Amino acid sequence: MNQILFYSQIAVSVILIILIVLQQRGTALGAGFGGGGSETYSTRRGAQQKIYYATIVITAIFLILGVLNIVIQ
Repeated sequence: MNQILFYSQIAVSVILIILIVLQQRGTALGAGFGGGGSETYSTRRGAQQKIYYATIVITAIFLILGVLNIVIQ
């Protein structure tokens, strides 16, 4: 059972990394350090909104798997 949780958490973490990278469109390296002063408000639409919600769901699954991994050991 521990092996299944371990490998499923690795798979979910890879999916989470991919989803986070997909969300980082349009930002330069300077924006990661607080630069890019002309930030405007924009709404998420279409695929961007689906990626956002998928990231939330995958994050929740990752946290649940992490807690289960600790509890079962």
